[in-house]
Amino acid sequence: MLVQEAVCRAAKPEDVDTLFELIQGYAEKGIMLPRSKDVLLRQIGTFVIAEIAGAVVGCGSLTRLGQDLVEIRSLGISEGHKGAGIGSKLVAKLIEQAQAQGIPKIMALTYEVRFFERNGFSVVNKEIFPEKVWTDCVNCPKQHACDEIAVIRYI
Repeated sequence: MLVQEAVCRAAKPEDVDTLFELIQGYAEKGIMLPRSKDVLLRQIGTFVIAEIAGAVVGCGSLTRLGQDLVEIRSLGISEGHKGAGIGSKLVAKLIEQAQAQGIPKIMALTYEVRFFERNGFSVVNKEIFPEKVWTDCVNCPKQHACDEIAVIRYI
């Protein structure tokens, strides 16, 4: 059987329902912040999706936190497609976007440290990102007991 290659592209408004389902699956496990369909629609321009044969199998977004810093958010791969390099393709596409915008630093908060290290990121103290702490962490239920690891890549 020939395995088709995942193709990354900019998300479109018609992808919102699929994005919502993918992100919600992770949110229900407590490993990703939930996003409403309204928020996804407003932020659709920040999302990249991975498709195989027209089916969405992964997503990720790039959110600007400051003049020289963006965050990779909502990076997820559908069940049955994990471990196939799709996450790395999405990260590469998001890095391309950051480079095109002239942004030299990309960060993420993650439970998948080894994945990010394989993609050129290094572990750092999350307190070096006050932009993140004051925009998102203040509203997070895990704010006072955050167990995510901060990673950064300089481009």
